[in-house]
Amino acid sequence: MSFPGDPYAPRRRRTREVAVGDVVLGGTNPIRVQSMTTTDTQDVAATADQAERLADVGCEIVRITAPSLRDAEALREIRAELDRRKVGVPLVADIHFTPNAAMLAAEAVEKVRVNPGNFADKKKFEIREYSDTQYDEEIERVAERFRPLVLRCKELGRALRIGTNHGSLSDRIMNRYGDTPEGMVQSALEFLDVCEGEGFRDIVFSMKSSNPQVAVQAYRLLALRLAERAPDAPGYPLHVGVTEAGDAEDGRIKSAIGIGALLLDGLGDTIRVSLTEDPEHEVPVARALAEQTHARWERAESLAPEPGAALYIPDAIETRRRSAVALPGPVVWGGTQPVRVELELGAPPDDPEPSARALGDAAAAAPDLPCEGLRLRAETTEALERFAAFAAAVGRQPFAPTLVLEMPATLAAGAKAGASGAQRWAISADGLDADLAAAAGAAADAGATVEWQLGGTPQEAVAQLERVLALSPAPFALSVRSETPVPTTRRVVAALHQGKCEAPIALLARAVPSDDGDDSAALLRASTELGSLLCDGIGDAVALSVARHGGGAPAQAIDLAYRILQGARLRTTRTEFISCPSCGRTLFDLQETTARIKAKTEHLKGVKIAIMGCIVNGPGEMADADFGYVGSGPGVVNLYVGQDCVERRVPSAEADGRLVELIRDHGKWVDPPS
Repeated sequence: MSFPGDPYAPRRRRTREVAVGDVVLGGTNPIRVQSMTTTDTQDVAATADQAERLADVGCEIVRITAPSLRDAEALREIRAELDRRKVGVPLVADIHFTPNAAMLAAEAVEKVRVNPGNFADKKKFEIREYSDTQYDEEIERVAERFRPLVLRCKELGRALRIGTNHGSLSDRIMNRYGDTPEGMVQSALEFLDVCEGEGFRDIVFSMKSSNPQVAVQAYRLLALRLAERAPDAPGYPLHVGVTEAGDAEDGRIKSAIGIGALLLDGLGDTIRVSLTEDPEHEVPVARALAEQTHARWERAESLAPEPGAALYIPDAIETRRRSAVALPGPVVWGGTQPVRVELELGAPPDDPEPSARALGDAAAAAPDLPCEGLRLRAETTEALERFAAFAAAVGRQPFAPTLVLEMPATLAAGAKAGASGAQRWAISADGLDADLAAAAGAAADAGATVEWQLGGTPQEAVAQLERVLALSPAPFALSVRSETPVPTTRRVVAALHQGKCEAPIALLARAVPSDDGDDSAALLRASTELGSLLCDGIGDAVALSVARHGGGAPAQAIDLAYRILQGARLRTTRTEFISCPSCGRTLFDLQETTARIKAKTEHLKGVKIAIMGCIVNGPGEMADADFGYVGSGPGVVNLYVGQDCVERRVPSAEADGRLVELIRDHGKWVDPPS
């Protein structure tokens, strides 16, 4: 099985411990939370102030950029100032392009981060064919530049992060492996060879990308390759993150999809959420993801491993959407249709007309974000009667979603009349065989499609699936309700593959209320659990509950579903912004600039715009962006179309207008609604 661990009973990956000052990563230590300062590193007081504020809100490791020797020299003063204030938070020097700065920084901080893509190389986007001999010579050249830092870290007892970025792979790696997870991993392993050759193992790895799918694939591949190198030894700890995630809700969703999915698989020992906001805002998000992960890992201890079980997807590194049959209804789903958005309403309302009107008003207010299915739950014959009245009321509204009625098999068996208006019956599959057969027959008589709803542990859900496969010769759909939705859904999908069944699958977000009523926890949970499966190509519809997602308003829950689909790169319904979180390298006020550009362009559905503070990851991370806005010097900006820099050193005062003109010149501008 080509997967780093057991996808059906995920356990935390076994890793060695690496100390970063007094904070230890890996092993059985909790997931550590990091962030990064955004101040000018040479402003010692401001940087120390921000590091102290980060420590006060629970940040356990603080990273500071050191792009020059003067910045590296300032790190010693920052460390001394924090020690004077009795702030013991470990510091990490972030190094790009300047090996000499790394050597100096290692004397002042507890950990050094280097980027294999630019530590000894300059990215020029050159196309060149390397012979094997030339390639090996280049590897040795890079090793000679890197080895002194390894020896310095070993001598001083410093940790080292080998941090590959999807956006800054070297030209040599790009020419041999392409802009791929394989290239990211190979870039890191070349540096590992040097470390292990010198007997240095206080190493942490990262594989960051602004695309959550790429990040998930790269970290999985790295974990597999590290296990192949040392099958019986604990692996190196992983620093997990999604870079350039953006801000606000979208930044949190994209981070939860990538970081949460990897943690759910047991991959990750320290995390950083990268938001285009003040760094103090990153820490609560990261802590919430870590807390949810530890709870999932505890639940996973009760899951029985399944040695030898087939993998749930053909390839966990290079995934594609699972094949499924299309099923009819007012909204066709499955097949090649986009992933549909449905809304869980709970029990049918007592007063159907106001509820139906509210849904109709929400649909009219956001026609680009259609609610394509309404799911209601009936447990009694009285609830069936209320559903019929509600279905009639919805039929009088100017939108036509598929109506899905969830019910136990015993109720479904006699529900032909009461279920009038439901195009899909979601029948719990945990009943007796006779009830299941009767329910399937009643649905067929009513002209409704059956959606078998599986539940329990992975093994219990598969046992239910085996029974309904024997009962349902006609096309049917599936959904899963489980305390462990991701491993359970994966095991169901593996069983479907084995049975050559292409039933479409509706993914149901768990409605788990938080103790303090904070809906942000529900947002992160839904993004993690839905996003994990969506990034693997699983899911033909997603359903969020009004009760626990979006504060109770249908429009907010629908909006969240579409944001998750866009974050997983599956359905684009708005402008996509790729923006970095800022740091001491940033050449303009990134938050203010991002907000300004968003205000001008957020109506451009489907257009991807990258807003990058400096050149380090800019051209690479925005490789699939349509347009880019990249700081190139104090007060000046480079503008990109795709990967091509089309205007250099544009004064900042003119750059916004020139960006709009570029979008207009390339036929992607529309005037905003009045």
